[in-house]
Amino acid sequence: MIGPVIFWIGSALFIVGGVFDILAAIGMLRFPNFYVRLHAATIGAIYGAVLPLIGIALMALGLPELPGHLTIAGASFITAVVLLVVAPVGSHVLAHAARRSRSVQWKPLVDAIEEEEGA
Repeated sequence: MIGPVIFWIGSALFIVGGVFDILAAIGMLRFPNFYVRLHAATIGAIYGAVLPLIGIALMALGLPELPGHLTIAGASFITAVVLLVVAPVGSHVLAHAARRSRSVQWKPLVDAIEEEEGA
């Protein structure tokens, strides 16, 4: 009885994740500098990958006649959790490395990191 509802919720999450991927791609093309584009890429990685993975897991749980549905659901949930941890850390490391190497030309209004290092 609850199986079809879980399946349709999973399908909706899958579609919403695709929309976030499209929005992140548009952001990568339209945003002006490295840091804002990095933000768009991270949003695409988190919402555009994690939501479809959770959707796939729910779809697999909603189809008990699917062979290996528990394996598919478990692997999808674990992969989603790993992505939730790794994507923000990777973006932070990229932004920090770009700032430290001074390879990105950008003039911030206030640079709190520079003020802390200079003080």
